[in-house]
Amino acid sequence: MIPTPYLLFLGDAPDPLAAKVAQGIRDWRPDHAIAQFRLPNCGADMKLPDMTLQEAWDAGARTLVIGVANRGGVISPLWKEVLLEALTVGFDIASGLHNLLRDDPALVAAAKAHGRTLHDVRVPSVKYPIASGARRTGKRCLAVGTDCSVGKMYTALALDKAMAEAGMKATFRATGQTGILITGDGVPLDAVIADFMSGSIEWLTPDNDPDHWDLIEGQGSLHHLSFSGVSMALIHGGQPDALILCHEPTRPHMRGLPGRPLPSLRTMADTALMVARDANPECRIVGISVNTAAMDEPAALAYLAEVEAEFGLPAVDPFRQGAARLAEALAAV
Repeated sequence: MIPTPYLLFLGDAPDPLAAKVAQGIRDWRPDHAIAQFRLPNCGADMKLPDMTLQEAWDAGARTLVIGVANRGGVISPLWKEVLLEALTVGFDIASGLHNLLRDDPALVAAAKAHGRTLHDVRVPSVKYPIASGARRTGKRCLAVGTDCSVGKMYTALALDKAMAEAGMKATFRATGQTGILITGDGVPLDAVIADFMSGSIEWLTPDNDPDHWDLIEGQGSLHHLSFSGVSMALIHGGQPDALILCHEPTRPHMRGLPGRPLPSLRTMADTALMVARDANPECRIVGISVNTAAMDEPAALAYLAEVEAEFGLPAVDPFRQGAARLAEALAAV
C-alpha cells in the first residue's frame, strides 16, 4: 500500500488539465491531499497550501505523488532534483508516468540509501488473458468521451457515489493511474501489451450479481488519433450494457491535436454505439455527462437543457450537480 497522506507534486504543469492526477486525488480523496509543491511558472493550482518538502513532511505527508500527466509520461531533469531531495527528506514517491521511477538509477540508489519505496502504479501486476468475448453475469456501464480529459473518470466516480446513496450495487473499476491512486486498485490499461488490453478489462469486470453494476473508467476517445486504442479495448473487453457520453463543450480542438476539432456528441454517440453493439447487441446510451467547469451557471444550465432536448436523455454535470439522474437511468436498464 502507498503511505498516505500525500504531497501533490505539480511540477511545471502548463495548465490544470496537465495536473489531472493531482486534481482527481484532491477532489475524490481530499483527506489524502495535505499540500502541493510547484515549480516556478507552474500553470496549475489545486488550491492547497504550497509547502516545501520539509514543511509537508512535518505536516504529516508521507508520499510525494507526481500529480502531472504530461504527453508521453516523462520525468524532466527539473523534476528529478525535487524527487531526489524528497527521498532524502523521507518521502516515498508514487508515479503513474510511463517513464518509470524504477528505471532511473539515481532514484533507485537514493531510495535504497534512505530506505524509501518507489511506487510505479502504471505497471501491470497481473498476467492478463487474451479476451475471449464470453458474456459475463452482472451489468457494466462505460463512460465514453469526445476527447481525452473530459470527465470520464469523474462521471464514473460520481455515479459510484450516487448509486451507493441509492442502495444500488456498484463498483468503480479504475483503468488509469489517477483512478488507481484514488481507489488503490485497477488496471493501468495504457501500459498493457496491446494483445491483452481487452482481456485485462474482462479480468477487471468478472461475473457478478445480476443487479450489480461495474462502473468502468473511460480512457481516451474513439475519435482521438493518439489514444483511440484504449477506448476500443474498453468497449470490447467491457461489453457494456450502458454507455454514458462525456463531453467538454468549450474546447477549441482535441487535447494535444491543434487544428483537429472535437466530434459532435451525435457523431460520437453513433460511433460508440455501433462499436459497443459488436460486443453487446443490447447496449444502449442512457445519459450524457457534460463537463461545464469552464461555463458559468446560466450558460451551463442552458447547454444541458439543449443537449437533453436533442437526445431525450438526462444530461448533467455530475461533479457540479451530482449523478443521481444518471443512477436512475441505470436503474431502469
